[in-house]
Amino acid sequence: MANSSRLPGILLKNSANADKKASVNQKKNEVLSNKGLNPDDQPSDLKIFGKEYFINYELSWLKFNWRVLHEAQNPNNPLLERVKFIGIVCSNLDEFYQKRVGGLKRQFHAGVRELSLDGLTPKEQLTAIRKDIGKMIRAYRDCFFNDLLPALQKEGIKILNYKKLNDELKEKADDYFLKQLYPIITPLAVDEAHPFPFISNKSRSLAVKLKEKKSDKHHFARVKVPANRPRWITLQKDKNEVILLSTSDLIKQKISSFFPGMDIVSAHIFRVTRNADIERNEEEADDLLELIEDELRERRFAEIVRLEIDKEMPDDVKNFLLNQLKIQKHDVFEMDGPLGLADATQLYDIEGYSHLKDTPWTPTLHPVFKHELDEELPDIFNAIRDGDFIVHHPYQSFETSTQRFVEEAAKDPKVLAIKQTLYRTSSDSPVMHALVRAAEADKQVAVLVELKARFDEERNISWAQKLEKAGAHVSYGIAGLKIHTKLTIVVREEDDGLRRYLHIGTGNYHPDTAQLYEDLGYFTCREDLASDVTDIFNLLTGYAPDQSYQKMLVAPKHMRQRITDLIDGEIKAAKNGKEARIIGKMNNLEDPLIIQKLYEASEAGVKIDLIVRSVCRLIPQKKGLSENIHVHAVIGRFLEHSRCYYFHSEGEDKYFIGSADWMHRNLDARVEVLAPIENTALKKYLKFFLNLNMKDNQQRWVLKPNGKYKKVKPGKDEEELSIHRFLMNHVKAGNPPIPCSTSK
Repeated sequence: MANSSRLPGILLKNSANADKKASVNQKKNEVLSNKGLNPDDQPSDLKIFGKEYFINYELSWLKFNWRVLHEAQNPNNPLLERVKFIGIVCSNLDEFYQKRVGGLKRQFHAGVRELSLDGLTPKEQLTAIRKDIGKMIRAYRDCFFNDLLPALQKEGIKILNYKKLNDELKEKADDYFLKQLYPIITPLAVDEAHPFPFISNKSRSLAVKLKEKKSDKHHFARVKVPANRPRWITLQKDKNEVILLSTSDLIKQKISSFFPGMDIVSAHIFRVTRNADIERNEEEADDLLELIEDELRERRFAEIVRLEIDKEMPDDVKNFLLNQLKIQKHDVFEMDGPLGLADATQLYDIEGYSHLKDTPWTPTLHPVFKHELDEELPDIFNAIRDGDFIVHHPYQSFETSTQRFVEEAAKDPKVLAIKQTLYRTSSDSPVMHALVRAAEADKQVAVLVELKARFDEERNISWAQKLEKAGAHVSYGIAGLKIHTKLTIVVREEDDGLRRYLHIGTGNYHPDTAQLYEDLGYFTCREDLASDVTDIFNLLTGYAPDQSYQKMLVAPKHMRQRITDLIDGEIKAAKNGKEARIIGKMNNLEDPLIIQKLYEASEAGVKIDLIVRSVCRLIPQKKGLSENIHVHAVIGRFLEHSRCYYFHSEGEDKYFIGSADWMHRNLDARVEVLAPIENTALKKYLKFFLNLNMKDNQQRWVLKPNGKYKKVKPGKDEEELSIHRFLMNHVKAGNPPIPCSTSK
C-alpha cells in the first residue's frame, strides 16, 4: 500500500485540520511567478497546478478528434463509414472553433491573465491549437482526397469537375444551374454604394474579382453558395456508377452568368466560422426566453474566429477579405480544393452502396417487453411494476421503451401528470408530440426546457412555445444553472392509490441520436427514488434551496460532496488494507478537485479505471502521482455517451448512472442527477458492461503518462473484442446478463 504523503504538491487534510480555511495554491503561484504574473491570493482547496498534474483541455479535445480521424484512416472500416468519419471530424472542428477557440479569443482580447490548469495563457493555448490543427487539416484532407475519393471512384462513386463532364452531362448540369441555382442566388457587389455583405457562419462563398471590359477598373463581388441545395448534384446513376458534381464548382463555372458585360478575373471559395461563446447575464434578464432569442441574433453577427480560403486565391483578394472581415493572418487556413468537408456525410446517404457501409443495426426489443408475434406489446406500466430494468441504447430500442413510456402516459386515462426535463430533442420529436397531446387532454404536463442547450436553442424555443400553447406548464429552471439531467416522472392513479413511474437517463430524449449514441435509461417505480425526483422537479419549478434527497446524488448542491465522500471511503479502505476500487465511465474528466482526489486515492492504493471518451485532464500512470490509475477511451461505430460510476465500498458495490461528467460545469453549474442502481441483477449488468469497455481490443485507446493515446491491439492468442459488435450480438441472442430484475 502506497503512502499518500508521497503525493507531490498536495497538502492532505486530516480530521484535525479539516475545518481550517483553505490556503492559497502555492503550485499555481510558482507558475505565475515564472511567467512574471501577479500571484493569486485567493484561498483554494486545490493544491496542485501546472503541466505536471494536468493535461490541457483544448489539446486533450484535439486528441479526441485525432482518434475520430483514425477511424476515417482505418482501412478495416467500410469505405462510406470512413467518409462519414471525415464529416464528423470536420463538424467537430467547426464546433471546437465556435465554442472553445471563440472563448479563448474573447479572453485574449479582454486581456484575461488567468492561466489554464496546466499553466498556459490564452495566447499560448491559441498558438498550440493552431499548430495541432494545422497538422490535423493536412491529415484529414490527405485522407479524403488521396485515399477515400480514389477508393470511391473505384467503387463507381465519381465526383467529377465540370470541365471533365461529357456534353450530355454538361447539359444536365447547365439545366440544373438554370432551374435550381440561378433563381435563388443573389450576387452582391462591394463598392461605395454597396457595403461589404454579412457573411453567415459556416457558409461557403465565392470571392469574385471582376474587371470592366472597357477599362482597367476592378470590382469585388460575393456569391453565396446556397445552403439549401445539396453539396453534390447527382447527374447520372445506374447500377454500377453514380456521377456527382459539386454545387460550388458548378456555380464557379457559371459565374459569368451573374455579371454580363464584366470580365471574370478570378473566383475562389472561402468560408468563415463565427464565435458562439457569447455570454449574457441571465440573472439581470426579466425574460429568459427573450434573452436567449437576443443571444441567437447576436451570435449570427459574432466575431469571425476562422477564415478558410482556396490557396489559389490572389493575394489582393485575400488581403481585401482579411481587411473587410477584420481577421488576422494567423486565423486564416489556406487549402487546396473544396472547403467545409463536414458535408462529406452527404456522400454516406447515397443509395445503392450498402456494401460500403456497416451492416444496418435494428435495436432489439428489451426482454421485459418480449411477446408472441400475434400479441400486443406488454403494458409498460405493468413491466415497471414487475421490477426495475435498464434499457441500453442503441442496442435496445428507444422507440419501444423510452418513447413509448411517454406516449402511453399521454393517452392513458389513469395518468394524471407527466413531468420531464428537455435538454435536446429532434425537430419532429414523437416524445414532444406526445406531451402536447397529453396537455391538450388536460393532463398536468410540466416540462423544464433548457433554452441554453448550445446550438439547440432555436429548436428548444420552438418546442417551449408549442407546449405552452397546448396548455403545458413550461419552466426554464434556475438562473445561472443549466438543466442537464434527463428525468421523466409519470403520476398514475391506480387501485391502491397514486403511483409514480420514473425514467432516469444518461442521454437526451432524442429519437435520432438514440440510434447512434450509447446510453442507459433506468425505469423504476421505487417510492424513495420517486420522492427524490418529485423534490427535484419542485426545486426546478419553485423555491426549495434547502431541499435534501434520500437516494439521489443531485448537483449543484450535493453531488460533489457525495462523490468526494465515496472516493474518501475507498481511500480509507485501501489504507486499512482492504480492497478498494473505482471505475468511472464518462464523456469528459476535467474537474481539478476530483482529479486531485483521484491522485490521492491512487497514492493510497485504490485501483482506478477511468473510461473517458473525450477530454481527460488527469495524467494516468505517473510515478509517485497516479500509478494506480488507468484511462481508457473507446471510439467506434456508436458514440459512447453514458455515464456510469462504480465504488467497491467495502463489498457493497455502489453503482450510479446519470448525465453528469466529472466536470466543474456538471458539478457546480448544472442541475444534474446520478441515480443509485441497487438491484443485484442490474448491478451485474453494469459490471459486465464496464468490464467490456476495459477489455475491448479493437476500438479502445489508453492514455499514457506523456499525454499521448495508444491504440490497444489484441495480445498473442487473444480473441478480437469490439464492444459495439459484442453487445449487438449479445442483445440479439438474449444472452445473460440481462438488465432487468425479473427474468421473462
